Amino acid sequence: MPRILVVDDDPMVGATIEVLLQRQGFDVTLTDGGEAGLAALEAQTFDVMLVDIFMPHMRGFESIRIFHERAPAIPLIAMSGYAFASSASPSPDFLRMALELGAMRCLRKPFTPEALLTTIRECLAGSGDSAEKDKKEAP
Repeated sequence: MPRILVVDDDPMVGATIEVLLQRQGFDVTLTDGGEAGLAALEAQTFDVMLVDIFMPHMRGFESIRIFHERAPAIPLIAMSGYAFASSASPSPDFLRMALELGAMRCLRKPFTPEALLTTIRECLAGSGDSAEKDKKEAP
């Protein structure tokens, strides 16, 4: 049974992801922030990590960088509901930045259960393969 670490400070988002993944047969560890996520990462082994980009205390970008440094072989999926760069806006593309810091895939909130499951399955199928050239943004 694949083990998934979910790091999200929004209790409703975290609980929704946890229930969805458990119903699909995943073993889920839910943490409410970067520090708790890192503690879980040190205590257990995981097959995939889902990390929110914007959280209080330890910012998601910092979390992504640290999680990737401590466990570079574990695929990391960055999640964010924050505004994204577009041709009409000069704002930074946060998901693209997350990919540069080590995320294998990115999900824009809100995402569908199908998009989440597809992204996790892609990471499980491709973990250890050429992750760098295989990085892409999920719908």
